[in-house]
Amino acid sequence: MPGTRKLGRDTDHRTAMLRAMVTFLLENGKIETTVTRAKEVRSMTEKMITIAKENNLHNKRLVMAFITKEDVANKLFNEIAPKYADRNGGYTRISKLGPRRGDAAEMGIIELV
Repeated sequence: MPGTRKLGRDTDHRTAMLRAMVTFLLENGKIETTVTRAKEVRSMTEKMITIAKENNLHNKRLVMAFITKEDVANKLFNEIAPKYADRNGGYTRISKLGPRRGDAAEMGIIELV
């Protein structure tokens, strides 16, 4: 798993949260979250896109083991990955929004470029 941030959660909770956030990002194109979470989601999302660039059974099984929705995995292989076929990384962008009102956590938007 890329990154070493614990995000204040135990391993199972953190993995489930990242899987859900990566799935939601691939489904909708952008999400708003804290900057530290966005950096972790970016690394996992870019890894999934890189795996999906080569469309074979092994890579489909790797992606399906991580992405929580089958239609999002199909969208990744059929729409998203072919769009980035000529790029080597840099599929996402994090834009900072400023502090969150409740606890002043730095917020950002992560989006597919």
